[in-house]
Amino acid sequence: MNRPPGLEGLRLGCVQYLNSRPLIHGLEGVVLAHPRELAARLREGALDAALVPVFELLRSPGDYRFVNGVAIASRGPVYSVFVAHSRPLDVLEGVTADPASLTSIHLFEVLAAGVLKRRLPLVPEDAGNVQNPAFGRLLIGNQAIERRVGSGAGLGGESFWDLGEQWTLWTGLPFVYAVWVLRRGIPGEVDVANAFRALAAAGIRAIPEIARKHSEFGEALALRYLNEHIRFTLGAPEHEGLARFSRELEALGLVPPNRAALEFV
Repeated sequence: MNRPPGLEGLRLGCVQYLNSRPLIHGLEGVVLAHPRELAARLREGALDAALVPVFELLRSPGDYRFVNGVAIASRGPVYSVFVAHSRPLDVLEGVTADPASLTSIHLFEVLAAGVLKRRLPLVPEDAGNVQNPAFGRLLIGNQAIERRVGSGAGLGGESFWDLGEQWTLWTGLPFVYAVWVLRRGIPGEVDVANAFRALAAAGIRAIPEIARKHSEFGEALALRYLNEHIRFTLGAPEHEGLARFSRELEALGLVPPNRAALEFV
């Protein structure tokens, strides 16, 4: 198995969405799984590093360190994380939740409280409520993109409440969805982090190739999504967005107070 220097011998995991492909472009032997599964494997010690939703970090930051400079983030509409709804949000009875990402579920809860000024119930998806117009539906990742493409991006009476867009309109900040998380105690943390940063830089340069060869949604849409909706940097504005999200989660009782500080490599 060919690995770049710094990542040899590590058990690596990544979400299996279009937005992650630039961050693992050319990397072999990566476990691809849903966000919640990756977080669980990392927590259990079955992975050494994984690209996982930030909620896993924010709920127990003392368990991990994470790679600075690289993220899946947005500043404005993210396109692939939204509530699909056919009735106005203020009359919905609830929202059915895609269970794949706790980060998106809790981002919705934060935005419902802060923007909509109401606590909309989140309920598990089943055949009845998915088809019920009284419920919105929270979708993320490739499934969300498929919904947009299949519906004609809002034609036919369906609207999309884009969580990235609503977060930035409300806070003025980017939102960070996922970062490379390192299990504490792995050797050569700095070398590992440098390898992930180099991999991201190369992958961003390869976006035209990724869009051309590896997108089930077509080259034009993939290019627009990866270049206009997704940001792959974790800089000062993204750190500020993470801190704001952490405070909002704590205010709603979704994470415990007095947690350890986030540690970057």
